[in-house]
Amino acid sequence: MSCNLALYPWYRFLAGLLFWQAIWFLYIQAELSAAEAILMYAIFDVSTTVLEVPSGWLSDHWGRRRTLLVAAFAGVATAMMQAMGGPFWWFAVAQVLLATQVAFASGTDSSLLYESLAAEGREEEIEAQELRGWRAGFAALALSALGGGALARFDLTWPYIASAAGFGVLLAVTWMFREPPQATNDPTGPSRLNLLRDAVRQPVLLWLSGLAIVMYAFSHVPFVFGQPFIERALASTDFASETPIISGAITAAMMTVSLAVSLVAPRLRAAIGLTAMLLGAFALQLALPGALAIATGPLAVLLLMARMVPDALARPFLIARIQPLLPDGSRATYLSLQSLLGRLFFAATLWIAASGTTEVGQMPEADVRLILGAYAVGGSVILITLALLSRRLRIEKP
Repeated sequence: MSCNLALYPWYRFLAGLLFWQAIWFLYIQAELSAAEAILMYAIFDVSTTVLEVPSGWLSDHWGRRRTLLVAAFAGVATAMMQAMGGPFWWFAVAQVLLATQVAFASGTDSSLLYESLAAEGREEEIEAQELRGWRAGFAALALSALGGGALARFDLTWPYIASAAGFGVLLAVTWMFREPPQATNDPTGPSRLNLLRDAVRQPVLLWLSGLAIVMYAFSHVPFVFGQPFIERALASTDFASETPIISGAITAAMMTVSLAVSLVAPRLRAAIGLTAMLLGAFALQLALPGALAIATGPLAVLLLMARMVPDALARPFLIARIQPLLPDGSRATYLSLQSLLGRLFFAATLWIAASGTTEVGQMPEADVRLILGAYAVGGSVILITLALLSRRLRIEKP
């Protein structure tokens, strides 16, 4: 299991080498349209919802390592398909493969980490190890965003080719993992269902999962609408032709800021407590689309640098707090169910957003601002509800 723990940060680093992240909307919008670019993300999320629970069940039955190998292989395939380009249905199939990559890794990677620690009696290290993995992922996202933006200056397909190469190396690293002993257990069907039923009866777990679901959705709002926002903000400036590299630079700065925040996150958690930090992170998440909805000019683009700060403050601690509350035999299944609900929630909002914007060409700036404002208002209602509920629960680990 020490091999798994040594490889895990490298796994997260390679999984974060998404060179296309800074230009994907620009690329698909150029190939298809703005509305179809939004629909592509909706197709990705809907496909992931279909695959989330089966992939979690497969992980619990078939093993963590094999499930992660399927995810890495799907990553190579989706990157190559999108680099080749094609009609709407071709990109839709590529999004299904991307959903396969995300769904099969979702929950399984964290389960492999926790169970590897548990096998060596080191469960108390889960927060530190999750932070270590997330920092590696943030560093990779920063490097690949900047690199992808630079590659896009030559051709918008090059970032996808570079991503395919990264997934190829990820496949080799995943092959080196060893199966945690807990993952080889095979409880019967009824026992597994009973374990899940008992887990969801815990009010603290339900609150944590609810927060994880909504934070997933609101974290991805700037990801989907950030690129058209940058494009429109730079349209009337001398930098309009440099949108891909500026988008990459902003994304790289975003990840760098988040990496720096993750370094102080443990001290902040100790100072204000887990509940306050989680709710504060969600509040910051809502402030960003609200600020973007009213900000004007190229300087407003700098606001996007704060996109991943809430994730740095919340995500590793959420996962670390949830893991001990889950039964070994159904850990990946539960985490997959949680991810499924988050993607369903976000996909539903994207379908609504797509119906309210243009079906050809670029997304109008007014549409972008209206959509971002709606997300901010709706999220504020959810935040108030979660804050009120938290007063009756012991969110902090006893």
